[in-house]
Amino acid sequence: MLLEGLLAHLTGDFVLQSDWMAAEKTRRWWPAVVHGTTYGLPFLLLTQSPIALGVIVVTHILLDRYRAAKYLVWARNLLGPAGRRVAWADVQKNHGSSLTTPPGLANALVIVADNTIHLVINAAALTWWG
Repeated sequence: MLLEGLLAHLTGDFVLQSDWMAAEKTRRWWPAVVHGTTYGLPFLLLTQSPIALGVIVVTHILLDRYRAAKYLVWARNLLGPAGRRVAWADVQKNHGSSLTTPPGLANALVIVADNTIHLVINAAALTWWG
């Protein structure tokens, strides 16, 4: 089930996501809802559980709309020395990373964190309610 969940995630998040959805989902609700709904379609092959599908789709919409992974990236920096921590006020400036982190790397960290969060939630939803 883990491989199937990974494939459903990759299909929904990358194959079925249009440029419009990717560019606008953090700015407006409608693209986030459209993306979250289309994201959930491949999971219909894995489960027909309304609870599992609801958890997968709704959390995906919320996490993407608020780009929540940048807060996880920010929080992980709390584990480092005080001089390397990112100020809360600077979270938006470089995807939650320090301002000395190259922007491309900072964005990549958010993408990895985002996908990790989605995969964990999806696995839990499919395991508990799927």
